[in-house]
Amino acid sequence: MTRVSLRRAFILTLLLAVNPGAAAQDSTKPETLPAPPPLNLPAVPLPAGSGFTPATPPSVAPALPPVPQAPAPQLAPGVPPVAVRGLWVDAFGAGLKNRVQVRQVVEDAARMGVNVLFVQAIRRGDCLCLKSGLPAITDADFERNFDPLALVTRLAHEKGIRVIAWASVTGIANVASPSTNPKHVMRTNGPNSRDSWLARRSDGSWQEGSDGWLDAGIPAAAEYAATAVANLVKNYDVDGVQLDRIRYPDGGDWGYDPKTVARFNAETGTKGRPLPADPQWQQWKREQVTALVRRIALEVKSVRPSAWMTAATITYGNAPRPLEPGSFRLSRPYTDVMQDWPTWIYQGLIDLNVPMNYKRDTVADQGVWFNNWNSFASSVRTRADGQVTPLAVGTALYLNSPEVTASQANRSVAAGLGWVGYSYRVPTLATYNNTQSQPQGLTSVMKLLTAPGGVLSGSVRWQDAPPLARGLMGRVVGVPWLGGRSVEVWQNGQVVAQGLTDGNGYYGFLTLPAGRTEVRIGDRRWTDTVPESGLKRLPDLLLRDTQPAATSGRPSAPGSASPAQTPNVPTPPRR
Repeated sequence: MTRVSLRRAFILTLLLAVNPGAAAQDSTKPETLPAPPPLNLPAVPLPAGSGFTPATPPSVAPALPPVPQAPAPQLAPGVPPVAVRGLWVDAFGAGLKNRVQVRQVVEDAARMGVNVLFVQAIRRGDCLCLKSGLPAITDADFERNFDPLALVTRLAHEKGIRVIAWASVTGIANVASPSTNPKHVMRTNGPNSRDSWLARRSDGSWQEGSDGWLDAGIPAAAEYAATAVANLVKNYDVDGVQLDRIRYPDGGDWGYDPKTVARFNAETGTKGRPLPADPQWQQWKREQVTALVRRIALEVKSVRPSAWMTAATITYGNAPRPLEPGSFRLSRPYTDVMQDWPTWIYQGLIDLNVPMNYKRDTVADQGVWFNNWNSFASSVRTRADGQVTPLAVGTALYLNSPEVTASQANRSVAAGLGWVGYSYRVPTLATYNNTQSQPQGLTSVMKLLTAPGGVLSGSVRWQDAPPLARGLMGRVVGVPWLGGRSVEVWQNGQVVAQGLTDGNGYYGFLTLPAGRTEVRIGDRRWTDTVPESGLKRLPDLLLRDTQPAATSGRPSAPGSASPAQTPNVPTPPRR
């Protein structure tokens, strides 16, 4: 979430108000909305080479048919409200660069009454920490030999505030502000490396604007990313981790590194280079993203089962229909960036979903979109084992006035959901527009959030444990192609779970019943016991065949089938 990204997001969000394509796809009662007032777009400079040219909007946006509003989310009987009241603290400006800033962040958080900080640790292939295995950030204003993650965790815990280490997983570079460390991944495995790990378009290009991304389908890249995130839990007393930018870049036309295409062909029995719209290719890429989430979850839970696994998930455009998980297949998170977060929830891969519901109530139908995403996300909280995954709504403080921020937070919490605001550094639209200082913006939004009836008006502690993780993990070895192997889990003569190995041969399950269990992979068998809580790590299984069976009829959860025709949805704001 760079300053550049924030500026792009602001412009793109405004443009949604004048794009007729933003109208609902399934409105059954078209009505005419009153035209909004003229738009006064601020002059926002963009970096050279960004590839983005803002359109010139008309003075008055055209009238649009209304977007149907989903019913407000309702708590299921027996499900407690989610107590999360949080702030994201990013590293693209002041806040984490030295000891004085970190102490100020914690003091401000305590004064506001938030109970958790989502603190940026892994930023772009570098870390605001010293023990992740990644190089530290090389910003000129970063205090030398300083470990922000260690200090913020200690100080926050002293005040009863939890700390979630926030990691950008596949977003690893920005050419406008590159790392100067020779050990950075862009220098060891960047675009000109003989072993590049970057996601590429079908024409071989790799930049999305100024950004560079890892390809989750390259096994070495996935191993690198999983190891770094797991190290945050191994080496710091954080309360959990949050996965951000764990996807393919926007646009759909990604994944064309020759290593990735070769893996796809080997695992599916296809030949040649797939077309961007090939449903099998899209689903395979989606599985690579989910496999990376799974691998991180398995490693985190094997280190510390009590650690929270969270994800900042995508909510582009309007929401799918609540209570219809399959409708997610038509959404842009699923079809564009290959992010299937309802499946992550169903399989128990994340303990807390924090959808980035970055909408502006004052722009066209975005207030309704905000409510609709809350309703949809509330409808897909149940895991395979019946446990309910907590949900905290992420809102864009930087796009809104304090009044809108307070309203969105109140609507979320009134539905029994938690709330997280982005961000501490840019707490209001006025702060983003440089017409208000950060302390002034924080004070103005805090005044409304802590007012009687506000979401921070009383002392709310978040002391809940994550949903129980219970399962097993293992790995296959011994063959050239380790990914795409079908894995079956048997108990009492029945299949209780199915899955696939990832590109490094790993597999695992987090929602299994306890008891005696047999794992079957090809002609290999292993019997062990799933514990009452936590994970059982199985020995490596040596496979004997030399070619993987082409995988078809891949195991799926509700909402994860191959996509139907993608509707034409305008490009949304990006994190």
